[in-house]
Amino acid sequence: MSTHVSIKPTSKAIQTYYEALKIYGALGVEHEGSLETAFQRLLADTARLKNWTLIPKLKMKVAGKIIFPDGTLRDDFNLPRGYWEAKDTHDDLDQEIGKKIGKGYPLTNTIFEDTRHAVLYQTGQESLRVELSSPQGLCDLLSGFYAYTEPDIEGFEQAVQGFKDRVPDLAGGLNEKIKDAHKRNKKFQAAFDDFLALCQQALNPNIRRDAVDEMLVQHLLTERLIRKIFDNAEFTQRNVIAAGWRRPSQPW
Repeated sequence: MSTHVSIKPTSKAIQTYYEALKIYGALGVEHEGSLETAFQRLLADTARLKNWTLIPKLKMKVAGKIIFPDGTLRDDFNLPRGYWEAKDTHDDLDQEIGKKIGKGYPLTNTIFEDTRHAVLYQTGQESLRVELSSPQGLCDLLSGFYAYTEPDIEGFEQAVQGFKDRVPDLAGGLNEKIKDAHKRNKKFQAAFDDFLALCQQALNPNIRRDAVDEMLVQHLLTERLIRKIFDNAEFTQRNVIAAGWRRPSQPW
């Protein structure tokens, strides 16, 4: 499930961001290409707290056109969770946002910033506007950005968590079926002996029978998941366990 992220003005990532801007200011650096690196690092550092990864200039196709958001943040399922666009300090931020909207840039969870101001869009609407000179304002921006979850993704995360919660029960049930098959199912016993010999030859000559049982449980759980969710029948033919194992036609 989603991890709550609390970002405070005293955090190292926030302090590093302002220190970088201070250095750029002392050097008279004002153009977007340099200033955006400070915010890029800030996002990269804080995204790790959420198990998200910042990917700069990742190509997207929108309504038949190719766009390149300055930053795309993806979670550990490789799902896009947010976007970032940096604009030049001397540009009118609202006008630049309008241009990006016209080009079809995503507004599901997107930060637009020009080092002075930042605007957060969520679900297609402006949800927050802050002065970046305010550390607390910056923290509010980032906290709101990382707290947002699209409804479809939220449902997916709940489904994943539900599956994780049920895995021990599912595995226990399969383990009991395998134990019963060892005692009562002659076809299973013959197939298991062949599979055990294959494992001893290909993996480890000293592999234990109960370790092979655990392999079967893991394989059967994964195989059913892949078949049901991804409709991928080739899975059962493309891994070591399946290559040497064929389940008995009769249920255990």
